[in-house]
Formats: sequence, structure tokens, C-alpha cells
Amino acid sequence: MTNDKRERRKLVLGKGKKRHLFSSVLSILSLTWFVNPVKAQLRQVGVVKSEENVSQWTEITQRLAATGVDYCILDAASWQAEKDLKEVRVLFLPNIETINGAQAIALEAWMKLGGQVIVTGPTGNLSGPEIRATLRELLGAYWGFPIATPSTLSPQSAPWLKEQELISTIVGGAVIPAGKESETAAVWLGDGSIPAVVVTDNATFLGWRWGVAPVASVELDTAWLEAALSRYGISGNNLLSHSKVGQPCNPKVEIEEEIKPLFPQEQSKNLPGELSSEGIVLPPEFEQMNQEIKGLIARVESVLLTAAAQEIDQFFGDKNQVYNSGNSESDLPNTATHEALAEAKARREKFIKLVQQGDYNRARHEWHEAWEGLLANYPSDRLLAFPEIRAIWLDRGTIVQTKSEAELAVIFDRFAASGINTVFFETINSSYPIYPSKIAPEQNPLTKGWDPLQAAVKLAHERGMELHAWVWVFAAANQRHNVILNKPIDDLGPVLSQRRDWGITDREGGFFDDNTNSKKAFFDPANPEVQQYLLSLLAEIVTNYDLDGIQLDYIRYPFQDPAANQTFGYSRESRRKFKQLTGVDPINIEPNHPLWSEWTKFRVQQVDKFVSSAAQMLRNKRPNLIISTAVFPIERQERLAKIQQNWEAWAQAELVDIIVPMTYALNSDELEKITQPLFSEEAKINTIIIPGIRLLNLPDMVAVDQMQLLRNLPTGGYALFAAENFNPSLQKIISNRQVVEATPLPTRQPFVVTVSHYQVLQKEWSFLLEKNEIDIALAARKQWEQESDLLAESFQRLAAEPSLKNLLSAQLALSSFQRQFRSWMKQYRQLQPYQVEVWENRLKMLDSLLSYGERTVNENQPEVAGR
Repeated sequence: MTNDKRERRKLVLGKGKKRHLFSSVLSILSLTWFVNPVKAQLRQVGVVKSEENVSQWTEITQRLAATGVDYCILDAASWQAEKDLKEVRVLFLPNIETINGAQAIALEAWMKLGGQVIVTGPTGNLSGPEIRATLRELLGAYWGFPIATPSTLSPQSAPWLKEQELISTIVGGAVIPAGKESETAAVWLGDGSIPAVVVTDNATFLGWRWGVAPVASVELDTAWLEAALSRYGISGNNLLSHSKVGQPCNPKVEIEEEIKPLFPQEQSKNLPGELSSEGIVLPPEFEQMNQEIKGLIARVESVLLTAAAQEIDQFFGDKNQVYNSGNSESDLPNTATHEALAEAKARREKFIKLVQQGDYNRARHEWHEAWEGLLANYPSDRLLAFPEIRAIWLDRGTIVQTKSEAELAVIFDRFAASGINTVFFETINSSYPIYPSKIAPEQNPLTKGWDPLQAAVKLAHERGMELHAWVWVFAAANQRHNVILNKPIDDLGPVLSQRRDWGITDREGGFFDDNTNSKKAFFDPANPEVQQYLLSLLAEIVTNYDLDGIQLDYIRYPFQDPAANQTFGYSRESRRKFKQLTGVDPINIEPNHPLWSEWTKFRVQQVDKFVSSAAQMLRNKRPNLIISTAVFPIERQERLAKIQQNWEAWAQAELVDIIVPMTYALNSDELEKITQPLFSEEAKINTIIIPGIRLLNLPDMVAVDQMQLLRNLPTGGYALFAAENFNPSLQKIISNRQVVEATPLPTRQPFVVTVSHYQVLQKEWSFLLEKNEIDIALAARKQWEQESDLLAESFQRLAAEPSLKNLLSAQLALSSFQRQFRSWMKQYRQLQPYQVEVWENRLKMLDSLLSYGERTVNENQPEVAGR
């Protein structure tokens, strides 16, 4: 199933060098498997050498020699423009993790001329997010995550693969296909058969570090390289007689034998406790690995602390405080998790020393052992289910596989067992409602004969869950959905096919956007008839069904790239309105035109207007209805320019209750980088934020770790995408969590949730003070105790008697506490900076809950469920 959750799109390269790199690449990826005669004159293979593979270079060249293929060496420092690749027909990048913007631009230009690439290992993994997104488009795949245990490499059926030579059990990583032309050539055998080799017509991506002895044998590496080269008509028998194997690709550029490592300019600020090796500087690849293992160690420690602290019944030195130190398994130092934690810390120390000594292969081994051991012993049974939103998207593909309420009930039983309390139920997809509608021209053909939405509401409420209707707003047709329904690929769907004037196009009049793998056609947000139709649909849904909420998805324009003059949003109505405002037809202006910013602003305002109208209508009909939006966590100015999605303004105007950013990442470190900016002071909004976790290709324990990471940020919970990837093993893991009795939702009882969250903090502080873990002066401790008690009292008073007076008192008390907390934690922060940051994040979450609760409170009126 395809939806807006799956379209976290590419960003353009560089600062000030906004270039579109993708549409021209897609035009040459046709999977034809033949050699272009134009490029037959170039027979050399260019092998990139950089500071990242220089320590492996002897083994790399030995394997290259074993293939007997003609090759030249391309110094990474000299590869900065397309002309630097002119002597090369096939570019081989063994384990190159850092690619800069200029290199990506050069690669794109060279590939347009017929150049082909072979990459291995985590290619581009240390590049910026914009460059990584671009490389995904060029290579048709990307490195997802390392697989900790050795797995069997199993080739798929393809004419260029000789299966017997290509099978082996090694340590590698998941290679995630990223384009519709991408094909999986080999998999790692095991649960799910994770992709190991992915190919397109112009690229081959091998999912392991090539040329590293502990990883794979010479025979396996050479066999796969020969197979990849054979796709491009190159073998060891067609050496060029005039070539000197292993010489520089560009004779004017000499290869540097000694390459100084490039060091990062910034260090992650979200780090765990200080180790004896703190303060050193590592090469980029190993610095990232160091940060990842430190983060995992810190999150495990945080889980253990929260679980152990639940034995505390009171805060600080109260004479009635009870601490059951002898009865808690979580307090025992010799559990499997504690042992794995101690081993991970020791291995991390060894990893750092080995890197300093230049023994990179053994360093990687220590890192993998630490990572694998800690994930295998992750304290998933100690996870505390905070009063939070634990949501999941129940997708159309999963819904249509059920044919009755009884079959749908099986899915809801699994959700209930896993602690899910909110379900985003896909109700309108590609203009097809999942239910029998009197407004829409046609129900989804695969659900005709019954009403899944009615059944879902009943099933959710019977299990104490909320059911929110998930609605595609402006996305009107979907080519992938057309294929499922056996319709023509360019079918405009049940609405636009009847009212083509309700759609928007590109400059050439095309309805389907070219910027996504799953092309979609969009309604015109500027058309009042479109807005009225969509409002009528929403009104029908909330009137006929006892829903708890509505989620607005595809609440935007299609993706565009103004820098490449690739724009969308033209229709008779939008052109007429804009010309009426400015005197200029927008189809006649370019991105460098003085009125271009006005054209962007005009389209932003059309989406804003609909959100405002929808919120007003929905709340008039159902005052307790929760309104959420699924949005992109792209930087705001870029987002306005590319998709006209202005969700910060909706939140500030209190038009929505929940923002659900699609913060999808295949590792926790990347998730943190994407999510943290949402909570900066500049981005502060008066709305609950629940980031999304995409389960596709995500190992179970990494998914659990991502849930914990989000709990350590100022979030109101998390949302899992999607039900189709919610496997039984993950369900079993998260079903074992510790669940607090009676956990209200932040959107329903924000002040009660505030009290619960603060009590968790109090217990953690008490636990550490009881064990003399926090070094703090006696006078400061007494002040901390007093201020904490006062804050607790103000929260409890507000929860019991919601009023503007009590709310203001609680907000002032919290603000004062936060200021002083920095001083109280000054010494402990030196020892445990990550844990202190977690506490500060949770205090920020309390502030967010109070701000959100301000919507629900009236003077002398008790807090009620809902608005």
C-alpha cells in the first residue's frame, strides 16, 4: 500500500546549489541489460580510494588482481566534477561512506552519459541527509542497517548470476530497494529474507564491506565483483593492452599514499555517561559508530532506571517513603541485561582503543559484538508504558484482506494485546471510501458488501481503544492502486475522472506527479467546489460513525522542485484566482520571477484555508473529536516551497490536536536527528507531537529501541506504520511491557497525565538519591525537595480542580523548577549527561501538556474527557 507515510522525499543538494538530480536519472533506468555501443570505447573500471578504505587497500587490490580486470585508481579528493570521471566506464566504490555534494552532482551528470556504478557496504551513510536522499535515487537503493549475526547470502534467479559461486555465510547489512526499477538480486536468508544485493540498470549495490578479510573470502568478493561487471560487458579477458592496471584514472592527479582522516566539526549533544576515553576524536565512520553504541547504552540504562524506580512509593526523604530494595528483580546487578550492559561498555572502550591503533577490522568486530549483545538482552520486559498515545496506522491493504467483522477482530485483538490505544483506520484512499458513502461516487471495490469502518469503531471501543478515521485529503488518484484494481495506470479515480477540472497539473498539463515512486494525481485545493466536496465527506464520516478522531493525510500539494523548474498546482481555478490577485498568470512565471514567492504563498494559503474550514466544521459537529495531521518533518521553508504544508501554523492556531510527523528511520541515531528539531524553542507549538516509526525492514529490537528513544524526548507517544508490517514477534515483545494501571490519553486528560509523568520523574530521582548516585550539596538537595513537593502539589491541584488560576500557578511553578533544575544537575550532568537531558525533555513534555490543557480548561470547570 502506498500513502503519504511512504513518501519521505528527497532533498536537494548543497547550500545555494539547488539542483534537481533525479528525473533525468529515472529516464535511463530501464533494466535492458545490454551494453551501450557509445560507451563501448571506455573499458576501464575506476576504483575509488579514500581515507575510509585506505586501511583495506591491500586486500582490495589483491581481490581486484584476482578478477584480472583492467582498472584505474580514482582518488576521492580528485573526484569533484563530471570531467574527473571521463576516463571511466564503470565506477567501483568499495566501502565509501562519505560522499559530498559536488561528488553527487558529478556522479549524476556522469551517469546521465551512460556511466555505471558498483557500490559496497554503507555507501554514503555518513553524508548529510540531502546527499543520502539523492544517492538513493541514483543507486536505486540504500544501506539500511547492519545485520549483527552472520547470515547466508542467497542469490536470486538472474542470467548474470552463477549461483554456486555466490553463496556464503557472512556478516553484512540490509540493502533497501528505493526505486520502482530496483530489483533484489540476493537476500540474507532468515526471517523476512532481507535484501542483500539490489540492482538497477546502472547500479549494483552489494550489502557487505568488500575487500575486508574478516567479512568475506577472496573467492566470494571476486565472484560477486565479476558477476556485477559482467552485467556491463566487462570481464578479466578484455583488458586494454595500452592500460597500466592500478594507475591513476586521471594521469595528472597523483594518488596520495598518506591520507589524513577527516574529522567531524560537531559532536552529538545527546550522549550517555562519560567513559575514560571521552574527549578523543575518531575518523567519521567510527565516530558515528561510537555515538550509536553510546546512545544504545544510555537508552538501556534509562529503561533500567525507570523500571527499578517503580519500587519507590514517595519522593525524597519523606519519612513515609518505602523502597522495596530486596524484592525487585530490576534492582539485581547480575541480570542478563546488566551483564550485557557491562560487556557493551567494556567492548566500546576496546573499540575506541583499536580505532586509535588503526586496527579497524577488529574495532568493527568489537562494535558489532557490543551492539548485538545489548540488543539481544534489551530489557523489553522492563519497559514502562507511560500514559501516552500508542498508535498504529491500520492500512487499506490489511483491511481489504479481511472480509468480515470476525476477521477484523483478530487484528484488533493483536493491537489490544500490544498496548495499542489509538488506531488510525484508513477510511479514504485514492478517493475510494472504505465504507458505503452517499457523497463519494464509489466505495472501494474490495470492501463492497460490508462496512469495515462501522465494524472497526465497534471493535476498538470494545477494547478500550480510540478509532480515528485516516483520510487522504488532496491525493485523488494513485497509480499503484490502479494496478491493484486492474484499472488503466493513468486512471484518475472515481472523482477526477468525472471532474477533471477539479484536479491540478504540472506546466505540461500532466495530472500525475513525477517526484514520487508511486505517482499520484491531486485535487485542486484552490477550487471551492473541491473544498466543499471534501468537507461533505468529512461531515458524512463523523456524523454516521461514532469516531474519536479524524486524521488528515496528504494535506498538501504534490512534491515539487522549484530549483529545477519542476512545479505543480496549475488549474483553471487557481490560475484565475492568482491572476485576479496579481494580474499575472502563474503558468507564465518561473521560480526566479519576483512573484514566485507570492505564487507559493497563494498555494500555502489554500491548504491553510481548508484545514481551518475542516477544523471548524468538525468541532461544530463533534466537540470532543480529536483532529490530527500526518506531516513531513522537513525544514519549514523548504517544505513550504516544495509541498506547501504549513503545519506549524495549524498547531499555533489550535486547529489540530496532534501532529504526527513521519520521522521514519532505519536506526535510532537517525531517528533522533530527524526528531529533535521538532522540539527546539523556535519550533515550540501548542500541540501534542507523536512521531512515526516505520516498521518495514526494521528489526524488532530496533523498533523497541526507537519507542524508548521517543519516550526520552518531549513526545506524547508514538505511531507505528503500519499494520501490514506489525509482525507477531514484535507484538510478543511489546506485549511484555510493564503497563501502569489506568493510563489516560494526553489529548483527553492532559492534567492527569501531567501528574503521572511527574511521579515517574520523582521516583527516578528518589531511587538514585537513595543509592547515593546523585552528588548534590545538602542545602541544594533540601531546596530541590521543597520545590519538587510544591510542583507536585500544584499539578495535583490542577488535575483535581482545573481552572485558569490553577493552570497559571502550575505553569509558573514548572518554569521556576526548570530554571533551578539546571543548577541542581550541574555535577550529575558531568557523569550522566544523557539521563539529565532525558529528565529535561520530560519536564518540557509537562510544559507541553499544560499548554495543550489550556484549551480544555475554563474557570471553575472540571476537566472532562475530550475538548
